Amino acid sequence: MDVPLYLRPRVDPPLASLLGAAPFLHSLVDALGSPLNVLLPESVAANAERFRAVYRRHHLAGRVYFAHKANRSSALVRRLAAEAPAAVGVDVASLDELRHALSCGFTGDRVMATGPKDREFLWLAARVGATVNLDSVRELEQLADLVRKYGLSRVDVLARLSGFESAADHGGAGTRMLSRRSRFGTPAGEVEELMAAVERHADAVELTGLAYHLDTTGLEEKGRALEQCVLLMDRCRARGLAPRAVDIGGGFGVGYVADAEEWERWTTALSEAVLGGRPPLTWRGHGYGLRNEGGTVRGSVALYPGHRPAAGPGYLDELLSLPAPVLGRGPGTLLLEHLHDLHIEPGRSLVDQCGLSLARVLDVRRTGEDSAPYLVRLGMNAGDVSLEEHGVLVDPVLLPRGEPEKDDEGPVGVHLVGNLCLEADLITRRLVFLPRLPRAGDLLAFVNTAGYAMDFHAHHAQRQPLARTVAVEQEGDFWRWCLDEDYWPITHPGGTPA
Repeated sequence: MDVPLYLRPRVDPPLASLLGAAPFLHSLVDALGSPLNVLLPESVAANAERFRAVYRRHHLAGRVYFAHKANRSSALVRRLAAEAPAAVGVDVASLDELRHALSCGFTGDRVMATGPKDREFLWLAARVGATVNLDSVRELEQLADLVRKYGLSRVDVLARLSGFESAADHGGAGTRMLSRRSRFGTPAGEVEELMAAVERHADAVELTGLAYHLDTTGLEEKGRALEQCVLLMDRCRARGLAPRAVDIGGGFGVGYVADAEEWERWTTALSEAVLGGRPPLTWRGHGYGLRNEGGTVRGSVALYPGHRPAAGPGYLDELLSLPAPVLGRGPGTLLLEHLHDLHIEPGRSLVDQCGLSLARVLDVRRTGEDSAPYLVRLGMNAGDVSLEEHGVLVDPVLLPRGEPEKDDEGPVGVHLVGNLCLEADLITRRLVFLPRLPRAGDLLAFVNTAGYAMDFHAHHAQRQPLARTVAVEQEGDFWRWCLDEDYWPITHPGGTPA
C-alpha cells in the first residue's frame, strides 16, 4: 500500500485530554449505547470569550449570538445563558428553538429571531421582547399586524439584506452585483421600499440595525457587504431612522484537519484517482464533484476546506482588519467611527472543539478488493455523524478496547459503513486510513462534531437508536458526566455545586 493518506483531526485541549481518557469513554458507551455524543460545555464559553477578545482588540461593542441550529444540546445553550447578558445571546431560527432558548435561561432581550418565520414564531418573539431579524417586507407587515392586534410592545427589528452592489459602481450605469443572490433577505437595491415600510409601521417596530449573511468564505466579499451596510445605515439616518448595529451573520469557519500538507496531499491524490492514475480513494470512484472527461479533470471539489489557517475568531479579526477600497478604512474602523455595534451569529465556530461522537465497532470484514480490503461496520449511521453531508472530511480517532495484539498490521485503509440496511449508508465515501485495523468492541471517536454534525440530520430510520448526549467536565485526573438535559451551569456534572 502507498503512504497512508491521513486526514488527522485538529485536537486542542481539553478535547485532547478527553480522547486520552479511553477507559472513561468506553464506560460511557457501555452504559448509554452507541452512538453517543459527548459535549464540553466549558469549551463553548471559552470560544465565546475568544470572539469577545476580538471585539476588545477593535474597540467594538455588540453581541455574539450563538446560532442554535448548529446543535440541539441544552447543556451548550444553558452554559452560554450564564455568560454576561451584554456579551452573549442566542440566534433562534424556529418556534421550538425559541422555546428551548427561553427554557435554558435566556431572556427575550438576548434573543435574535432569524430565518423564515410563521405567525406563531413572530408572536412569541414579539411577546418576549426578542429582536426580530426580518427576512422580507411581508414579514415586517405580519409582525406589525400582530403587535397592533395583541397590544404588544414595540419590537426591535433588524433588516436582513442580500445582493449587495459594488460600492465603486453604486449609482452608475451597469452596476454590478457584489454578492450572490440569496433566497433570504431583501435585495439591497430595494432598501428604499424597505425603509418606507419601516416608517409606515413605526408605531409597531423600531429599526435597530441592518444584517447580512453571505454563504461564502471570501473575506473581500464579506468586507464589501459590511461596508455597504455602513453606507445604507447613513441613508437610514437621513430619513430619520436610528439604526445602530450591523449584524454580519456567521460563516467564520473551523479548521478540522491538523496538518495542511495532509489536506493538500489528499486533494491532489483525489484528482489523480479521478484520472485513473492511482487506485480509487472513494467508494465506487465517487469524485466529490470532480470527473474525468477525456483525460482531463473537470468540475470543482464540493468539500469544506479541511485545513483553514484562519478560522473562528481569527477569521473575524482578519475581516475587521481588511482595507476598505472605497471608503479607505477597514471594516472595524468604519464601525468604530460611525459608533455602530457589531453583532455576529457564529454556529459551527462557536462550538469548535466542544464535542465528539463515539461509535462502537460492530464488525470488520474483508471486501476482496486490493485497494480497500476491509469494511468496518459501526454502531451508528450516516445521520448520526453527518460530517460528509457538510463536505467535511476528517479521520476518526481509534480508541482500542484493550492493548493491541502483537500481530496487528500497521496503517490500513478501510471503508466505514453504518447500521442501516441501505447500500448508501456510508459514514464517509472516502477510504479512511487508520493506524491499525480495528476490532469489534473498539471505539471510533469522530472529533469536533458539535457543529452541524452530531444531531443535525439524526433520525429514527429503521428504528435504530438516536445518539444520547452527555456533558462532561474534567476535575483533576478524573472526568464527571451527566446527561445533556440534566446539565446546569450552577452545578458540576454529577450534581455538586459549581
